[in-house]
Amino acid sequence: MTNTNNVNELVQLINIKDGIIGEKRQRPVMSQLLRTAAAESIVLLENNGVLPLKSDSKVSVFGRSQLDYFYVGYGSGGEVNPPYVVNMLEGLKQKSVQLYQPLVEVYEDYSRHHQVDDGVWGQWPRFLEEMPVSDELITQVREHSDVAILVIGRAAGEDRENILEAGSYYLTEKEEALIKKVTTQFEKVVLIINSGNVIDLAWTQVYNFSAILFAWQGGMESGHAIADILLGDVNPSAKLPDTIARHYEDYPSAKQFGHEEFVEYVEDIYVGYRYFETFHPEKILYPFGYGLSYTEFEIESNFSLEGPQVTLQTSVTNIGKVAGKQVVQVYYQAPQGQLGKPSRNLIRFAKTILLDPNTTQEIEFTFDLNELASYDDRGITGHPFSYVLEAGDYHFFVGTGLDNLEAVDSYYLENLVLVENLSQISAPVEKFDRLVAEVKDGKLVESYQPVTLQHISVKERIDQELETLSEVEDQQVFLDTGKTMSEIIQSLSAIELDAITRGEGKMNSPFGPKGNAGMLGGTIESLRDKGIPSVITTDGPAGIRLNYYASLLPCGTALASTWDLALIQRIGEEFGKELVELGSDIILAPGMNIHRNPLGGRNFEYFSEDPYLTGKMAASYVKGVQSHNVSTCPKHFACNNQETNRNYNDSRISERALREIYLKPFEICVKESQPHAIMTAYNKINGVWAHYHYDLVTEVLRKEWDFQGCIMTDWWMRMASDPNCPQIENNAYRVRAQVDILMPGGQSFEIKESDSSLIQSLNHPDGLTLKEAQRSALNVLKLIQKIKG
Repeated sequence: MTNTNNVNELVQLINIKDGIIGEKRQRPVMSQLLRTAAAESIVLLENNGVLPLKSDSKVSVFGRSQLDYFYVGYGSGGEVNPPYVVNMLEGLKQKSVQLYQPLVEVYEDYSRHHQVDDGVWGQWPRFLEEMPVSDELITQVREHSDVAILVIGRAAGEDRENILEAGSYYLTEKEEALIKKVTTQFEKVVLIINSGNVIDLAWTQVYNFSAILFAWQGGMESGHAIADILLGDVNPSAKLPDTIARHYEDYPSAKQFGHEEFVEYVEDIYVGYRYFETFHPEKILYPFGYGLSYTEFEIESNFSLEGPQVTLQTSVTNIGKVAGKQVVQVYYQAPQGQLGKPSRNLIRFAKTILLDPNTTQEIEFTFDLNELASYDDRGITGHPFSYVLEAGDYHFFVGTGLDNLEAVDSYYLENLVLVENLSQISAPVEKFDRLVAEVKDGKLVESYQPVTLQHISVKERIDQELETLSEVEDQQVFLDTGKTMSEIIQSLSAIELDAITRGEGKMNSPFGPKGNAGMLGGTIESLRDKGIPSVITTDGPAGIRLNYYASLLPCGTALASTWDLALIQRIGEEFGKELVELGSDIILAPGMNIHRNPLGGRNFEYFSEDPYLTGKMAASYVKGVQSHNVSTCPKHFACNNQETNRNYNDSRISERALREIYLKPFEICVKESQPHAIMTAYNKINGVWAHYHYDLVTEVLRKEWDFQGCIMTDWWMRMASDPNCPQIENNAYRVRAQVDILMPGGQSFEIKESDSSLIQSLNHPDGLTLKEAQRSALNVLKLIQKIKG
């Protein structure tokens, strides 16, 4: 979805808040899972012993977000109609702490008289104006309190970024005044950050906080979860999925973010902790993988390597006084060689069960040495466009975060190993310099080298593909039609081939539950007459975005902070049941783009700055949801790392960074969980819109990764002609790339009908071939078979 001149009409079209249908049904299993996930996503950043609170503590809570909590971000990935929400104050009221009632009443009265206005699309509030607190009130409160809790809230949303201004990335004057008053008057102050995105935390080093919690946006069970953590009913076990730097300017993407026309990914593979750990560890405020607990753990590890297989045996023992969970993280450091490498790379992780004091859990990690390979997009190793293991020492580390790693062993590789020989794909076509690691005087320093430009013709690859393209052949009987897929496809006219490769043309299809994102499959009557049913899509990933009540999940960043793959899969399983109950077939989720920059407007939807953590989280979610004959649709493929001018912006990126960072999570998800569908991004990647990107969709996704599913556009696409073939444009152009479906099907938001570009191209001797159109039709039928079969 995108802003247009008709924004008011668009707002009405996607409004799922009016006319909510059905009862506010309670789903006890889902509620408990979400409460667990929300609690296990809360990162304990600091604690001098004030937490957990004693059951009889006298507590005063400051900050408007205690009541007007940000449960999730805004936009298509956030707005859901939950059957209930629990704010932080409600959660604390159900505990045994003694809340100072006069302060509670003051905030409740302020909230009643200052109702939250969520605004319209793309103009949502990033923060809520804080209530002024007088000196007299705070003195009164102090006399009746043991502990002060202070909540700072932030929200972000689709179609715009966070900004380097007060009320977004930085504090407002009123917030700063409140913080100063509270920390001056109270000896014990617990700070809670309620935000889906990383914000500036440099000020936390100035004021005297006894404990700091990053609570993210925990969905409808947020208040219960925070109260569980504060009182110690749940022991914090979350770990940061992102690096929190000391200052915004410290992030390597700071100067190349939010540009209108194009963004040069100058930091290359050095995203997040890969940059900070390699070049500037002193600029880290809180490291990736960091998070405290109310207990202590001891980890012992044994390393072995047989052939290319690495095995790490770890023993995790709770040596503290209370039960808790711990996340064990495994990193490696590859030799710098000729390519240059980050100093740390996450390769495995696991979360323990709840360990009682003096109990131990054994965890075994195994991986292939080939997983440590780097991509050579320059040919400097003698193997251009290949994954290689360079000779030298490979070091392995185990710990509970980047701040707490122990070297467990190393392996010396005598000679370079060619792991996988590929071909150049989607390399830059415009010159720019990228960051590389260079050893000078025995120290790694930042250096810059020109990117390798594209020199292999995409047209040649397409021509070779067309020469070998075979007739569509699939003898599987399609649903209950009694006909094979091949027979149905052979019966499709040009009009029907066009119709099956696009959605119905609009959102909120009458064929599905109210508020749906659109319909595909049987988009016209003649297709339905041939037994091709309608398939309904629904926005995600924080829940099922319909005019019905549905569970509101924690935001993507919160889920990643749990580092708990089994929990995410269980949530996916329950979510899949809910999707079936509400009559939707495809959830447009999970969001998988990398947190390249903390200002990214949709970061809350996505998981992490790390591709491995992102891929594993997504795969677990997909496995869970798709266990119920419904489909996921991971998005946005690829490099949708900013919202600014997202429909036209060009992500200019080296092939190495593309493969190692931005495609890697999708690769993990595809190979481990086989999602039925994938959604392309709005933006361009090295000059080509994602929905026309033959290199990424056909060469990488389908050929290299053997993806067997269906690929759809994000909602609407940019009209364009294939520069290699003037007779192929728009729908024909995307079908040639094997982007099978245009959603929701119309030319644009204003025009609900499709154009005739595919049909016209089929009728031209130099246009799209019938085999290509039928191939996409087969991909659509296979998707429907998986869902409806």
